[in-house]
Amino acid sequence: MLWRSRRIRKVTVAEELVTSVDRDGDTITVALHGEVDVLTVDQVRVALSEAIAQGPRQIVVDLADLSFIDSTGLGALIFGFQHARDSGLGFRLARPSRGVHQVLVLSGLLEVVEVTP
Repeated sequence: MLWRSRRIRKVTVAEELVTSVDRDGDTITVALHGEVDVLTVDQVRVALSEAIAQGPRQIVVDLADLSFIDSTGLGALIFGFQHARDSGLGFRLARPSRGVHQVLVLSGLLEVVEVTP
């Protein structure tokens, strides 16, 4: 029996930047881009935490450029909503695509979080 040695090459996936943050008066908008999943969810949590720490009246999460969100991403949105609520801040989702909106509806998140077109 002949044994072949295999080299296993570790491939690292470069994380894409999936968040951008903008402040306009008392509103901070955290825009999500591309896909929010287990590989990128930490960026969302950090962006939401930093936005909440700045103490605006309102946090808006803009979903217009979000093409996919998984359960970890939904968890990050719930995390942001709960922390904003506990800090006395408004929190809403804005402009989800049809597919993302459907995931939000199926998850039940829209029963507690406001969404604007």
